[in-house]
Amino acid sequence: MGENSAIEWCDHTFNPWEGCQKVGPGCDHCYAETRNRRFAGVANWGPHAPRRRTSASNWAQPRIWNRKAQAFRAKHGHWPRVFCASLADVFDSAVDPTWRRQLWELIRDTPDLRWILLTKRVGNIAGKLPFGWLDGAFDHVGLMITVVDQDEADRDIPKLLNVPIAGRQWFGVSHEPALGAIRWSGVSSDGKRMWNWLTGESGTMYPDGPDFDHGPRLSWIIYGGESGADARPSHPDWARADRDLCAETGTAFMLKQWGEYGPCELHPPGTAECSVVTSTGRHLVGQDAVWGDPSDERAEIIARFGKTKAGRLLDGREHLEFPEALS
Repeated sequence: MGENSAIEWCDHTFNPWEGCQKVGPGCDHCYAETRNRRFAGVANWGPHAPRRRTSASNWAQPRIWNRKAQAFRAKHGHWPRVFCASLADVFDSAVDPTWRRQLWELIRDTPDLRWILLTKRVGNIAGKLPFGWLDGAFDHVGLMITVVDQDEADRDIPKLLNVPIAGRQWFGVSHEPALGAIRWSGVSSDGKRMWNWLTGESGTMYPDGPDFDHGPRLSWIIYGGESGADARPSHPDWARADRDLCAETGTAFMLKQWGEYGPCELHPPGTAECSVVTSTGRHLVGQDAVWGDPSDERAEIIARFGKTKAGRLLDGREHLEFPEALS
């Protein structure tokens, strides 16, 4: 399970257990739940469903990858990147605490791997970190959360940035499935406070200028549109905004995929079913797409190419950057 992962931003995936529970709109069309129903033979999804620990041979894989890490780096130019977990959530409260303790021990014992822990449960992180988290034994770990729109970003990113980290530990955000634009910096509605999650700056606005504090920042933004039969399209301008502010602040940016829908210019006219996505994410089809929304100058024509054909080009180029900690 996981070696030579097809996921664009890692080399391996590791699932210590399988199963989860939907916690937000980004989970509506969860590929892992669909896979579990198809292959596992039992239900591991939902508030009362048991999580399923994976096999001993699967748990042995990271130690094998760690032993081969020097050779991997010599060949590929970076340490092996491990995504945990694609079919579960490391910080799920329904998981046996012993399993999570054993996962932390495994991570500690594989220092030549670069572990990427992605969660939708940011509020659980601080209470489930291991003993010695800040003492150097987990310097090879990064923490990422998934946010789909501004509401989730405003709620969850400050919580992530309040988690204690040290050394080479880092934070990132997966803006996937992208269901709305995200402002990564701004000023409060009363004009008295400013913040920038990509630089770590925050402060109070005074008549003679702002008084800045410099705290933890996001080191990586991954953008992705939704795939699958029931996918919701994303607006290309949302990806452009992420890309541009990342470039401005020196933050690594990756466009993982457009997903099921992509900008029409990706392929010749007539090669796919076209529709319109508004700047707020409304999907207009049929006559609604023909007439559009005259008040929305940023509405854009998109096409349903399918994930593979839609690809990941943004304005003619790929964006496949990684933070320095993953080098």
